[in-house]
Amino acid sequence: MSIEAPVGIVLVSHSGPVAVAVAALARGLAGGGATAPVAAAGGTPDGGLGTSSELIVAAAAEVDRGAGIAILVDLGSAVLTVKSLLAEGDELPEGARLVDAPFVEGAVAAMVTASAGGDLDAVAAAAAEAYQYRKQ
Repeated sequence: MSIEAPVGIVLVSHSGPVAVAVAALARGLAGGGATAPVAAAGGTPDGGLGTSSELIVAAAAEVDRGAGIAILVDLGSAVLTVKSLLAEGDELPEGARLVDAPFVEGAVAAMVTASAGGDLDAVAAAAAEAYQYRKQ
């Protein structure tokens, strides 16, 4: 399943370095060749811990190619921030979706699926399916 424009991925963490590291990990594990666009939206604009609507909106604009955006978050207030942005309706690009998935495993699954040409539904399903990964 190949599409011209890939789904974009935004990773929202309370920590800028965590969001950047998870984006790098997902990019690296998605394999060689072209990967879907991914952007980190971590921490606050001054580098502190927290979430920032401004950083999330900027990251979404950066990865938007018109095929939708999968937004993965780490903790509770990040969920609330993204839900608020989605409810406003005009802050995030059309097709932006909060995905209920584990942050690291979901990011990798989303990146692999988006890079392979999966549409937004497939990317969201792959990320959510990562809840089933067992470590024992």
